[in-house]
Amino acid sequence: MQDHSKNNINFQQLSKHEKARIKQRIASSVYAYIRRRRTKKYGFGIVAASVVMLLSIGFFNSIKEDSSIEVFAKTVKDQKSTHKVQLVLNDDQQVEIEGDHSSISYSSTGDEVKIGKEQYVSQNTSNSETIVYNTLIVPFGKRSEIVLSDGSKVWLNSGSKLIFPAQFSKDKREVYLEGEAIFEVAHRQKQPFLVTSEHHEIEVLGTVFNISNYKDDTAITTVLQSGSIQINFTEDQLFNADKAIKISPGTLASFNKNNRAITTKTVATEPYFSWRNGIFIFRNDSLKSIMKKISRYYNVDIVINDEHLANETFSGYLDVKENIEHVMQTIKETESSKFEYELTQDNKLIIN
Repeated sequence: MQDHSKNNINFQQLSKHEKARIKQRIASSVYAYIRRRRTKKYGFGIVAASVVMLLSIGFFNSIKEDSSIEVFAKTVKDQKSTHKVQLVLNDDQQVEIEGDHSSISYSSTGDEVKIGKEQYVSQNTSNSETIVYNTLIVPFGKRSEIVLSDGSKVWLNSGSKLIFPAQFSKDKREVYLEGEAIFEVAHRQKQPFLVTSEHHEIEVLGTVFNISNYKDDTAITTVLQSGSIQINFTEDQLFNADKAIKISPGTLASFNKNNRAITTKTVATEPYFSWRNGIFIFRNDSLKSIMKKISRYYNVDIVINDEHLANETFSGYLDVKENIEHVMQTIKETESSKFEYELTQDNKLIIN
């Protein structure tokens, strides 16, 4: 009996380059097989080709690996409901941060973390054999600003979560985002910066951009203010093909989470960055889309009881440093149509 043990391959130990070559060879074989069988009228050829295709798809999915930060993100459990910003350090050490707008700054080693002007916390990262990931959770109604260990600045909007290494590896800087954030990335030629989410990745060397990726949104939107970025994404096609596009300043790229397609358009960038300064800018935006942002910003449930009113558009500036009553009064005075609103005791705003 012939010994086949020497021919067994451990796919987990293959390099990315080796896996890519194997994927390409399988794809070529599958398509060649289909072409040879295309002229056949017998059902066997179709069935055989289908089996080969299914086996290949299974193989492709088995060798496509998540990055270590994506694997970690899947293990992060939702924290207990709280109205405070939470910073989760090494060994699940949790720090609750007071205030609506918090600021956090990491040392270059990630061992020391400064919170606000006076609070300091520490964690041990130097003795760990694996990357130490930290998690910043910003609930609805709060905002936070963080300086990462490489000097990059991130502004996190309400209802967002950022997972990041306390100290970046030498070959790349990778973070994982849920929600909305503005990134001002420190330039490092040989250490690209990656913002990762499911089927979507932004790769930069040094630039300023906004990315919005809330769970209840159907798309991930990216707006580039300066520099250049590349968006890597997985298309929902036969082999989950990886694709990439580069965008220039003044461009909005929208990645549809359902069909995994990307569309781009030219936009004025200011409305996508003004919220970090406490200003909302709207240009012909529907009232329901405005109320969705206000709901997240102030952590209040908003109900519009008129579909026609919900679709009416609004343009102008809102100073969201003021309370929600002031903001609603501003909208009411500016909006051409008349409406009434009520803020109930159970933190719900009803618009009629």
